[in-house]
Amino acid sequence: MSNLDQTSNSKGGLRVGVQRFGRFLSGMVMPNMGAFIAWGLITAMFIKTGWFPNATIEQLVGPMITYLLPLLIGYTGGTMVHGTRGGVVGAIMTIGVIVGTDIPMFLGAMIAGPFGAWVIKKFDKSIEGKIRAGFEMLVNNFSAGIIGGILAIFALLGIGPAVEAISKVLSAGVQGLMNLGLLPLVNLIIEPGKVLFLNNAINHGILTPIATDQARELGKSVLYMLESNPGPGLGILLAYCFFGRGMARSSAPGAVVIHFFGGIHEIYFPYILMRPILILAAIAGGVAGTLTFMLTGAGLVSAPSPGSIIAYFLLTPKGGYIPMLAGVIVAAVVSFLIASLLLKTGKQKEEDLEEASSRMKDMKSQGNTANATITADNHEANRAADIATSVASKAKADVKKIVFSCDAGMGSSAMGASILRKKMKTEGIDVAVTNTAISEIPQDADVVITQKTLTDRARSVAPNAEHISIDNFLKSPEYDALVERLK
Repeated sequence: MSNLDQTSNSKGGLRVGVQRFGRFLSGMVMPNMGAFIAWGLITAMFIKTGWFPNATIEQLVGPMITYLLPLLIGYTGGTMVHGTRGGVVGAIMTIGVIVGTDIPMFLGAMIAGPFGAWVIKKFDKSIEGKIRAGFEMLVNNFSAGIIGGILAIFALLGIGPAVEAISKVLSAGVQGLMNLGLLPLVNLIIEPGKVLFLNNAINHGILTPIATDQARELGKSVLYMLESNPGPGLGILLAYCFFGRGMARSSAPGAVVIHFFGGIHEIYFPYILMRPILILAAIAGGVAGTLTFMLTGAGLVSAPSPGSIIAYFLLTPKGGYIPMLAGVIVAAVVSFLIASLLLKTGKQKEEDLEEASSRMKDMKSQGNTANATITADNHEANRAADIATSVASKAKADVKKIVFSCDAGMGSSAMGASILRKKMKTEGIDVAVTNTAISEIPQDADVVITQKTLTDRARSVAPNAEHISIDNFLKSPEYDALVERLK
């Protein structure tokens, strides 16, 4: 029995470790997706083969992908490790990686940014409390400059060439899969990985850097579409609309809108967790969609984030709409047919969607905390501790801004903010409701709502706000309680 427990713990530990590492990688890219999209739109519209060719505006394309995007990634990675000071040193080291290579250095920036910040963080700890009064600014500025300069030279001569070689090997491997017609098999890994919350790690940590280099040369890349294709999830949700039962069936139409048009793929993960065999439908839809993309020559000019059909239309190059739609539709049809068959022939019980959603949240939260397992007793203890340590409820007149927050500020927090915003509007309550990443919670936030495992992090960023911990962003009694309090 103990051997089984150890095996389970080791598997859980590995999954948690991969999730945390994946979140760290995607955390460097996702806050900068606006810059990626800006580059993609400029590329799609103004290069020689774009919608409105313009040689003057086209000059922005090269510097943006060569300098702007990697520097943003390096700076963001640095701030994640050691705040603004870490971001500055990380950016200095990143420029060394950029100058030392001939290709866009996204992977290099993901290494240089956090590493540079880690070095300056260790230095700061080593001299903490040892600087004479009045010399703090002098030491801080010159230490960052000297260490950053040394790291930039190191990156120029060592890291840059090494990462360039790795990038070329990865690109050659992907190109080889495409030449052999085997690229669709990648979805055998991607679709299960998404349900395990490795989607951002796969998409932004691996595929986006390679795809961006490909798009720079060819004007588009199919790799942007492997993980973000909304077709497989759409097919599964539609199958629930017709053949599901109970709450799962009644909630599926709303989930279709959030997933397909909002681009929040997390919304369909609980539906797969209710019937794990449905992962076969997602895999089949992903493989069919990618195969169609390849056969029709589809591709996007930049990474779509979120993976919405609207983003697909905006980032599809001229003449590429039919191939793009073909891949999405084929993926949706295939996953719908297989999911429908599995739902109709399999034994269904009145599935508790809330239970599946809670299970999904537990899986996701394991990537944010070192505790892989939580018993019912300490769950209640943690809940009581959260309530005991929360800032006292603010008066109605003092609440002007409510902020939902999660790791990236784009997925589950966006759903929660939308739900609460509608409840506030229905009751005529004039309070701003927004969503953001935890690291970017504004200091003027009056109430901050987070998933319970993230509350301590949120409290450290916004200590003066009232913090509300919830288990499920989609449905929580705390929403109604807050609305009632502010009426």
